[in-house]
Amino acid sequence: MIRVLLADDHAAIRAGLRFLLDSAPDIEVVGEAGDGAAAITNARALRPEVVLMDLRMPGIDGIEATRTIVADKLAEVLVLTTFDLDEYVDEALRAGAAGFLLKTAEPAALIDAVRRVAAGDGVLAPEVTRRLLAAFASAPRPDGAAHLAGRAAPSGTGRAGGTPADEQRGETTARLRELTPREVDVLAALGRGLSNQGIADELFISEATAKTHVSRVLAKVQVTTRMQAAIVARDAGLA
Repeated sequence: MIRVLLADDHAAIRAGLRFLLDSAPDIEVVGEAGDGAAAITNARALRPEVVLMDLRMPGIDGIEATRTIVADKLAEVLVLTTFDLDEYVDEALRAGAAGFLLKTAEPAALIDAVRRVAAGDGVLAPEVTRRLLAAFASAPRPDGAAHLAGRAAPSGTGRAGGTPADEQRGETTARLRELTPREVDVLAALGRGLSNQGIADELFISEATAKTHVSRVLAKVQVTTRMQAAIVARDAGLA
């Protein structure tokens, strides 16, 4: 059974989600939370596999709750968003959310998303994907971004006394150098939003091998989720 925690400040929405998810034979709603603080507390106490997280909640909001839950490795977080919350999507992504789904999603899509996130895949609603891709395309690339791990800018080429952002980009470039050619391919695939099965099909490997590669890539680039890896891939020019 996939254990799910619902975090939303509207009781009616939680009731609807519970009714829907409990209808799936392999999903069990183990708890609810009306704000971010309760979501963190209940995630620690109940240890769900997935937290369905609203973003706008009183007190600690969904972004901060996501950051804490992911950092403490309490659960995967699947954000339920709406069009008027697009400004929060990038923040939640960087906080470690494993996926985003619109609250208007079809019931089958929501159940499938919970299953995919629990299995370690990332999920993005098509509408959110288009908006994120548009934002990525219009955003300037960081100076000195590596286009391949093997072509990373040599150390020492940065300006002395650079900003913290410059230092962070330099650290990311150094981590990319640690990737093997196959891991670079996997990171690029993550940047395109491929699932483990999609990576396996593209690279002609088994899904289990793809999952192993993904885990190693996340560890080497020092991120916790596939979505964060996708950001690294984009900033490095791989996607």
